[in-house]
Amino acid sequence: MKDLVEYLAKAVVDHPASIRVDERRGREGLVYYIETHPEDKGRIIGRQGRVIESIRTVVRSFARGRVSVEVR
Repeated sequence: MKDLVEYLAKAVVDHPASIRVDERRGREGLVYYIETHPEDKGRIIGRQGRVIESIRTVVRSFARGRVSVEVR
């Protein structure tokens, strides 16, 4: 699943080499944190959060359990 999050994030940004995804287990399930170049943060989030919501939707559809994706 971590590879999927990384793949989707790299497809959106201008600096794909700077993408790093951390996986942590929280109370609500798995949480994937996307760290990116400061210039690409807006691209990951998208207008009105549409891009990050799309990434979350794809990840949740593949997950077997509770999964969240956050941007740092």
